[in-house]
Amino acid sequence: MNEKTIRILEFNKIIDRLVTLTASSLGAELAQQLLPEVDFEKIKINLKETSDGVNFISRRGSPPLGGVNDIRDSIRRAEIGSILNPGELIRVSGLLRAVRNLKNYASGDNIRTGEDNVVGELINCLEASKRVEDKINMCIVSEEEISDNASPALGNIRRQIRHAQNSIKDKLNDLVRSSKYQKYMQESIVTLRGDRYVVPVKQEYRSEIPGLVHDSSASGATLFVEPMAVVEANNTIRELKIKEQTEIERILQELSCDVSEISMGLKTNVELLAKLDFIFAKAKLSLDYNCVCPKLNREGRTVIKKGRHPLLDPKIVVPIDFWIGDEFDTLVVTGPNTGGKTVTLKTVGLFTLMTQAGLQIPANEGTEISVFGKVFADIGDEQSIEQSLSTFSSHMKNIVNILENVDSSSLVLFDELGAGTDPTEGAALAMAILEHLKERGCTIVATTHYSQLKVYAVTTPHVENACCEFDVETLKPTYKLLIGVPGRSNAFAISNRLGLIDSIVERAKGYLTSEEIKFEDMLMSIEKNLNQSESEKRQAQVLKLEAEKIRNEIEEQKKRFEDRKENIVKEAREEARRVLLDAKHEAENILSEMRRIQREKESSQSQKEAEDMRLKIKNKIDNIEEALSKPIIPRNTLVKPPKNLKPGDSVLIINLNQKGTVVALPDKNGEAIVQAGIMKINLHITNLKVIDEQKAQIKRTGAGEIGVSKARNISTEIDLRGLNLEDALENVDKYLDDAVISGLAEVSIIHGKGTGILRSGIHQYLKSNKRVKSYRLGKYGEGETGVTIVELK
Repeated sequence: MNEKTIRILEFNKIIDRLVTLTASSLGAELAQQLLPEVDFEKIKINLKETSDGVNFISRRGSPPLGGVNDIRDSIRRAEIGSILNPGELIRVSGLLRAVRNLKNYASGDNIRTGEDNVVGELINCLEASKRVEDKINMCIVSEEEISDNASPALGNIRRQIRHAQNSIKDKLNDLVRSSKYQKYMQESIVTLRGDRYVVPVKQEYRSEIPGLVHDSSASGATLFVEPMAVVEANNTIRELKIKEQTEIERILQELSCDVSEISMGLKTNVELLAKLDFIFAKAKLSLDYNCVCPKLNREGRTVIKKGRHPLLDPKIVVPIDFWIGDEFDTLVVTGPNTGGKTVTLKTVGLFTLMTQAGLQIPANEGTEISVFGKVFADIGDEQSIEQSLSTFSSHMKNIVNILENVDSSSLVLFDELGAGTDPTEGAALAMAILEHLKERGCTIVATTHYSQLKVYAVTTPHVENACCEFDVETLKPTYKLLIGVPGRSNAFAISNRLGLIDSIVERAKGYLTSEEIKFEDMLMSIEKNLNQSESEKRQAQVLKLEAEKIRNEIEEQKKRFEDRKENIVKEAREEARRVLLDAKHEAENILSEMRRIQREKESSQSQKEAEDMRLKIKNKIDNIEEALSKPIIPRNTLVKPPKNLKPGDSVLIINLNQKGTVVALPDKNGEAIVQAGIMKINLHITNLKVIDEQKAQIKRTGAGEIGVSKARNISTEIDLRGLNLEDALENVDKYLDDAVISGLAEVSIIHGKGTGILRSGIHQYLKSNKRVKSYRLGKYGEGETGVTIVELK
């Protein structure tokens, strides 16, 4: 990939960000070497690695990569028999610990990430060695200290050393504190010189303390003397120190041999951990920028949905929609300076480089990126005084290099093509360059201010215009890219808004040719129509959402009505079954009694009793038949049949206590068709009452008694904890019905604190409920935010 293009498109800044997200020098090394690939299959593999890393982090959190160090030199030294120092062994232990933690991270729970997950496969290939890890940790305390528990011999030697040192210090302390020798001492202390215990003696009393002089003060007034009484003990400590060092070297040699034995596994671990660190860094970059994995193609087709340049502040960046490669393969972008043309170019180029490097890109789902063999960019002013190059010359030198190297699989990005020279010649040269690149089969995106290129894009096949939108009223760009619309220069409008004299603006317009004026007018018309269509599109989307919401509400009402209907039918069937079972039980009792009576035939009274029993059975069976012959919605003459019933009349269905509308007049059997909600029901007119007499009818049919009954039994609170929102709302709806009938003025709805979803949904429902006068959260002692107090109308 062209090195200059990588620098111009600022791909190196993405790499710098990636390096900061690695956890080790191993991963950072791989990140620094990352470059865009051109092999399609390899790019797919690299993108899958990143996606698998995102999958792992999303499901399990950040990976435990602490302790991953570059121990390759230590492994090589161990293999040739060298003794590793404590610091190197600690780093080996740290790497083994990282291996163990990663394996636990991947398999420590029941979350499955798929059998073909690259990250999971790499972690499975890691080789842990708990024995060597624990042995190193037991033997080595720090880079400077070996543990006493490293071996029994080392522990024994150090105990002897401590015993000898304490003995010497006791003797010397007695010496410096004795009245006989105290006047000879500079200070009453015991100190060390060259690992040997000495006392500070005044120079003039040197002969009073027999022993070996090891040092003197800077002034010479103090001599550090090792008294003869402790020379032998100091010699003993010296010998023990030598034994201690020999034992330490033996321990380090043993640990180094252990490392050498697993050197092949350690080498593999280093490579795998470097790769994993690199993959997780790519995944973290993707999560930080809210990226998606783009779909790949080889056809030069690029579709970016809500793309955001990763190096711009995410709080202010304006997402762009961009496409090229289907109906057109050359895009000419126009618009004012600082309007976003260059950012668009860099976004397209950088997204291509990131994708081909195996990195996800900050855009929305549905984004598609083509794999190009080469990417070229001529962006920015590279004027060079030292090389005597003007702006035009520097651009042209770069363009010449691009033209020499492009092929049919190239993406070429031009910023201000043809600028820096005479506009007429520059525009002609720009069109010639675009035509040449089109003939070579390149995909081209170019920005310009030249009107000739706008006309070229309109009149040439497979070339399309685009513009960066500009708000003339505010004199600010909106940074929105509009493909299919050539941009207006807006020079006259901007000058006028900034206060330029009207006469000057009008005179300037007079210098334009009629064709140029017509073209600008055409652009204004196109822009106006586009803005209008965009507004209408947004309105249509709002209406569509509202229609979907209404449809969902109707479906929900239909479902509730169906459920209620099923419950009524179910209750009727259960009642019929209960009546039948009671009758069966009663009949069995009667038959049993009859058999008893027949056994007592000697009495005339018994015959009379038998006859009574037979009559009782007959009456009971007749009652059962009558009960079972009743329809689910019985034809009771509960009210007088309404007279002059007409289609469209509102009626009350007495048995269901539901409102309905008459659809068809009663037939010869008195059956009328009534619309109740979404259902049509055949009902006898004796079950119907015109809606004006509803209050009296409810009173006659016992609704008042129902209200009294409910008032006796209904609670002033309902507990919804543990229910989902849909079931909770259904229960609240029924409960408020009962509460209103019962005449309750205030009720409590217990929904718990939890996540707040249940509370929010209930409050939304209460806002639009006509039975609710007001509602509030509970106060202290009432349940606080876990309870809502409702005042009913």
